[in-house]
Amino acid sequence: MELTLETPVRYVPHIGPVMASRLINLEIFTVQDLLYHVPFRYDDFSLVSPIARVQPRETVTINATINSIRNFFTKTGKKIQEAKVSDDTGTLTVIWFNQTYLLKILHPGDRVHLSGKIDWFGNKLVLSNPQYEINTSLHTGRLVPVYPETAGVSSKWLRGRIAFLLESVSLADFLPMEIITSHKLMDLQSALRAVHFPENKSAIAEGRRRIAFDEVFLLQLAAYEQKRIWEATQRAKKIVPRNIPHIPFVLTNDQNQAIAEIFEDLQKPVPMNRLLVGDVGSGKTIVAATAMYAAFKSGLPSVLMAPTVILAQQHYETISKLLAPFKLKVGLVTSDKKNTGDILIGTHALLQNHFKKLGLVVVDEQHRFGVQQRAQLVGALPAGRQAHFLTMTATPIPRTIAKTILGNIDVSILNEMPKGRIKVKTWVVPPTKREAAYHWIKKQPGQVFIICPLIDPSETLTEVKAVKEEYEKIKKIFPDVGLLHGKMKATEKTNVLDNFRNKKYKILVATPVVEVGIDIPNATIMVVEGADRFGLGQLHQLRGRVGRGSVQSYCLLFTDSPDEKTISRLKALETIHNGPALAEVDLTLRGPGEVFGTRQHGAPHLKIASFTDMKTVNETQAALHSLTRRDATLSAFPLLRAFAKKSTIQEVSKD
Repeated sequence: MELTLETPVRYVPHIGPVMASRLINLEIFTVQDLLYHVPFRYDDFSLVSPIARVQPRETVTINATINSIRNFFTKTGKKIQEAKVSDDTGTLTVIWFNQTYLLKILHPGDRVHLSGKIDWFGNKLVLSNPQYEINTSLHTGRLVPVYPETAGVSSKWLRGRIAFLLESVSLADFLPMEIITSHKLMDLQSALRAVHFPENKSAIAEGRRRIAFDEVFLLQLAAYEQKRIWEATQRAKKIVPRNIPHIPFVLTNDQNQAIAEIFEDLQKPVPMNRLLVGDVGSGKTIVAATAMYAAFKSGLPSVLMAPTVILAQQHYETISKLLAPFKLKVGLVTSDKKNTGDILIGTHALLQNHFKKLGLVVVDEQHRFGVQQRAQLVGALPAGRQAHFLTMTATPIPRTIAKTILGNIDVSILNEMPKGRIKVKTWVVPPTKREAAYHWIKKQPGQVFIICPLIDPSETLTEVKAVKEEYEKIKKIFPDVGLLHGKMKATEKTNVLDNFRNKKYKILVATPVVEVGIDIPNATIMVVEGADRFGLGQLHQLRGRVGRGSVQSYCLLFTDSPDEKTISRLKALETIHNGPALAEVDLTLRGPGEVFGTRQHGAPHLKIASFTDMKTVNETQAALHSLTRRDATLSAFPLLRAFAKKSTIQEVSKD
């Protein structure tokens, strides 16, 4: 059968179902997956040594002729294969251990490449257990690729299969020649050869540059196509913001800019699809409330969906106060409450509603919902009519992520903080200073959050403080302590928070359930146990739960880790108070999964490219723009068009 990139690997000659099942561990399912299984290093066997010049303990490659080969036994009973080989400069003994099959493969007169280590065997120098090849140089005599392996799948085996595919599969280059030429890129076939079987080190760099370019370019193409189809096929009722009174707060320049961008979107027949990004306390809720009020003035209801009852309740209270002067009804919808109103605020319980019309959907921390839940909310609308869609997040988004993964949506960013906010002083606290920290906390007048990563003790993370254990320990140190965690019932959580807000407790021991949305104005100290277990973005959001007023607040990051890199990463919070800047640090140190919480939340796995490489992101964005500004549907580029269509189908299937 003809092999294509989509062919399952079990149909590739010399692979079959057994090896295909092993390749699953390497996430290799198709021919394309195997071709893009890139080496993580190269062994340099490219320099061929004359036999006369080999030295003990030296790793060498020789090109020689086999003079003789035999089996013999040592005094201890080990079976050894011994070959005598020679070149123009001398003769050398080669030995292998317990590889009797070699006598059926290697014969006197064969020209062979041998790569291995020179060592003493008894009183003579030998080439010990070398890699060998007859008349070729796939595994020896060159820069030899070393791959990620799994049980039963060696780098040598992978080299053989990949070399076969590079000769057998026709690789059509999907990048137009104008892009390849203008960006001085290798063609695709040459790039893959250079990555797997390079002639030299510069070829590796050029091959990897081409594949990295492709990875980022195709991400941007997929985002572009999703946005193009959204704009071409979706329709929403226009919301014309008129006679919108000012909410009684002094807005920042960023808030005013975001509101202007949202109002511009709402007046279009294409439904808005915008992400509002802002640090904790930057005023996202006011921006959303203004947009929902504009929908109300146009005769359309709005909904705001939050991931937790606690956050939904808080949004309900905040927005009710903000919009109290404007004669509209705000309702709360949870599993326990089913209110009605012009604006509905709730949890996933909103998904049970069937809306005859809906002007605006606001989703807070969208990545905390399953894809099915988001689709269900959209599916509750009449056929052919979308609502405008606004997502809010306090998760800082690096610029490279915004331009690639999130390229299919518009982004508004709130960098400014409202006037009067004081930066939270942050300290990394080692074990030796723990007792002093507790003593200092006792003297402070404000209330305290103490955050622990897990609810129950974990066998795999034994050093992580479980919140229940921490609660019992803290009760022995401080008199007034409350407990909050995700396994509590909604009514229990509400009661605990009300008691904390009313100052019944000085200290609240909690899991990161407080990361999102809880506002306790009198809380001025945030303590995070096992801080090294959190990403910088998550720690920054936890820190944002204090410092809400004009009183100096503090964040103490407790860690028992002795690792210098870990301590250095945490200390970034002592000096950096800007969410996007911290996101860039985390992106560099921990990868894009940290931006989204987990890889399941949408961060793709890149083989070679890096989300920290702004140069490549800008180059690929410019390349895509140069094509789409002339041909929006890419009809003149059928291979690119096919990929764009495929990416859109995959996106739909995920829902």
